[in-house]
Amino acid sequence: VIMLTLVMGLMAYVGYKVGLAAHQRTITGATLMPLVTLLTAAATMLATVYFVFFHGMDGKTIGKWFLSLRVVGAGRERIGYRRACLRWIGSLAFAPLLLGFLWVLLSREKRAWHDYLARTWVIRE
Repeated sequence: VIMLTLVMGLMAYVGYKVGLAAHQRTITGATLMPLVTLLTAAATMLATVYFVFFHGMDGKTIGKWFLSLRVVGAGRERIGYRRACLRWIGSLAFAPLLLGFLWVLLSREKRAWHDYLARTWVIRE
């Protein structure tokens, strides 16, 4: 996701710079702000689609696939897109605090706050 976002950002930057040059303008802090806003929204949407789609479909992202991990519900069932979305929203909500992720170190079940919120578990297959 990060690599795709970087490529997307570089391509958008080049296109934006060419577009500004066509109007005899240069990149400044004021002209760069719309691009930064657009790229932030696009990166957030890309990450949202990636995590919700893969967790909802099979419980695995590419990284979880390499590490033989899967996100499941209480009965080891597939979590579906609704719970995957709730889990992602929880990840975003608790991320600024880092406590949601650090809780894994203290929790007996090794679950993050977004896992408690969505009633999910990460298991090793």
